[in-house]
Amino acid sequence: MTLKRLATELDETTRQTVEMVDGIIKALSMLQDKNMSCEEARKQAMNEIVFALQAQDRIEQRCNNMATAVRKMVDSDDNIDNKKFDEIWSHLTLDELAVPKMSGVAARLDHGEVDLF
Repeated sequence: MTLKRLATELDETTRQTVEMVDGIIKALSMLQDKNMSCEEARKQAMNEIVFALQAQDRIEQRCNNMATAVRKMVDSDDNIDNKKFDEIWSHLTLDELAVPKMSGVAARLDHGEVDLF
């Protein structure tokens, strides 16, 4: 796995994570939908949540596989310049609230009474 492939895999993991959260948001919307019967809303919301939980398993497996691959690459390459990597990491924004496209999801939703934080 080259670093380019790793980046592609991380992008796909991001996409899958967004999809998982969208399923949870959809479930919450169903539970708030006054046009659905309570029973139907619960049934459909439970299905969405189950799908989201299944996505979490796939995402966890992807992350574990990528971490294993990176560790093996590092262990097998004596020429890796760790100082250069440390410099790259030092310039990254790792606070999700500081990245506009990652923060504020709740602000874009009509969330009514539900407060998860």
